[in-house]
Amino acid sequence: MQDCLFCKIVAGSIPSSKVYEDEDILAFRDIQPAAPIHILIIPKKHYASMNDAGEEDWTQIGQLHKAAKQIAMEQGVAETGYRLVNNCGPDSGQVIFHLHFHLLAGEKLAPLGHVR
Repeated sequence: MQDCLFCKIVAGSIPSSKVYEDEDILAFRDIQPAAPIHILIIPKKHYASMNDAGEEDWTQIGQLHKAAKQIAMEQGVAETGYRLVNNCGPDSGQVIFHLHFHLLAGEKLAPLGHVR
């Protein structure tokens, strides 16, 4: 997608602070961190959100989780804990419409709260 910020980061036309990369996945530090460690984990293939992933894509979605685990270990937070968040759609707070996960860690995070 030509106008997608994350696709531009994947293409290298916008710089990022990479922490992980393989053939299908890129992870980089968020420029507006919500925690001391705030890393965005994205597939290199463009999906606007989780809802756009087809049956053939679930293996790659699983690989995003595997990468998150590895990143948490490399960042030294796997044992103490981390949060992995995916916002899906405008009502969830999704701002960039390229599927991504936020890995948040580095301090004790507040509970997410209770369902109303």
